[in-house]
Amino acid sequence: MRLLPVLALAAGLVTAPVAQADSGHTVRFATFNASLNRNAPGQLVADLSTPDNPQAREVAEVIQRNRPDVLLINEFDFAPQAVDLFRDNYLERGQNGARPVDYPYAFIAPSNTGVLTGFDLDRNGSTNTGNDAHGFGLFEGQFGMLVLSKYPIDARNARTFQHFLWKDMPNAMLPDDPATAAPKDWYSPEILNVLRLSSKSHWDVPVKIGRKTLHFLVSHPTPPTFDGPEDRNGTRNNDEIRFWADYVTPGKGRYIYDDKGRRGGLSPSATFVVAGDNNSDPLDGDSVPGAIDRLLDAPRVIDPHPGSYGGVLAAREQGGANATHEGDPFFDTADFNDNAPGNLRVDYVLPSKGLIPVRAAVYWPTDELSRLNDASDHHLVRVDVFVSGR
Repeated sequence: MRLLPVLALAAGLVTAPVAQADSGHTVRFATFNASLNRNAPGQLVADLSTPDNPQAREVAEVIQRNRPDVLLINEFDFAPQAVDLFRDNYLERGQNGARPVDYPYAFIAPSNTGVLTGFDLDRNGSTNTGNDAHGFGLFEGQFGMLVLSKYPIDARNARTFQHFLWKDMPNAMLPDDPATAAPKDWYSPEILNVLRLSSKSHWDVPVKIGRKTLHFLVSHPTPPTFDGPEDRNGTRNNDEIRFWADYVTPGKGRYIYDDKGRRGGLSPSATFVVAGDNNSDPLDGDSVPGAIDRLLDAPRVIDPHPGSYGGVLAAREQGGANATHEGDPFFDTADFNDNAPGNLRVDYVLPSKGLIPVRAAVYWPTDELSRLNDASDHHLVRVDVFVSGR
């Protein structure tokens, strides 16, 4: 049996067979920006309604060849019907010799993308474009998120932060209007009274692994580009990343409230894995300097430094901006435009202290499976962690 908790629907918990942890075992966590977004509402459902969509088949094969136990998919439009279609028609059918993979549990919830604010956020004279939404999108839910799991998801205790207001973050890095001397004045007080922090959403998804609960903390901060000198996307990207750093650091998350009104961050005794496309490289690219370091350097976070030889070869062969990068291409996770910004490390799987990283990798094949590198401009990132049964 499957569980598909959708926040907009009152779905309950369903049990399904799952391996039990006694003394403990290794669990594979992964994130994959799979580019399963579409340009119109209903299109993803249509594409997944048959088992022969080429891109969806490639995405499914990447997942089957990596076989994560708990997976975040970024850029999966908010279409609950599409979840079962993707599982039935793609993941549970072997792709090009890869073994089928079964995820009995799923979590999907609404996204801020495409939800119009009623204001002209980019000052282009219109209030009804994707740039005027709480998160860029041509329709509500475009570029959403999906969590798939082989282990039970405690949907009743999941926390979502879709409606958290940006201005409610203490010392928020709000953008400045470069035409004035006033600080943080790109957005009017009226806009800030409605503008949400999350460009998609932030979710705390509890996963039951044996007798333990592990919190899967997932998000997809906005790219720090596609704006102007006010850097409204760069500053927001910084604070979307900071949200999780504050949430998992004792004493820093008191200001946070979720969509049910519950306040506070994560319990200091809880274990977690932060995952997602954070659109921020530690050394290169266009994000605010130090943005991702807020999370990487948080006292309870472990960076297992996943990497690939494929990233090294790609940077060497493609050249362009890659030749000027400070970061080691071994850690790159995304293959972007060669001229700018080049390949970057933007996708992360970060376990907490209390978990033991066993191995970590970026899936960037260089053999006959390199054809799968075209599935998305991002690569799946995976980290195996040992979860104690006690």
